[in-house]
Amino acid sequence: MIRLNTLKPAPGSRHRRKIVGRGEGSGHGGKGSTRGFKGQTARSGDSHMRHGFEGGQIPLIRRIPKRGFKTTAFRTVYSLVNVGDIEAVIATAGEVTPDTLRAAGLVKGSHPIKVLGDGDVVKAYGVKAHAFSASAKTKLEKAGGRAELIAGPAVWKRKKA
Repeated sequence: MIRLNTLKPAPGSRHRRKIVGRGEGSGHGGKGSTRGFKGQTARSGDSHMRHGFEGGQIPLIRRIPKRGFKTTAFRTVYSLVNVGDIEAVIATAGEVTPDTLRAAGLVKGSHPIKVLGDGDVVKAYGVKAHAFSASAKTKLEKAGGRAELIAGPAVWKRKKA
């Protein structure tokens, strides 16, 4: 029967730790002790180099050409709000602007606003925003309201953290 006090690792699965720098009789050479001779990696405590370090030579990552392009620095980041959320917060039918959405707490920050079509629209009201999804636009117009696009500054840039 196997018990906790009789558990052992499989034979050969545990290796003895290599002890170096203990003289000729250690089996690892007496002089360099498997570290080679002289230099940075032969010294005690100095042998750590950052990943990709090539001894002062220009590293491979800097020698190969860079390719590709990322548009993350130029993309437009929207503050998103659903028509169902607008319906729940706006009490009277009328005009919904970015200022009223910020005052109601549906939108934070100064990003442009995009209205999405999640939720139901019962009241007829006009919404002014920087972008609309197709479903949001159709839901607003089916209820008798309107979706009006407003222009923001020429370029909306993503804020760097």
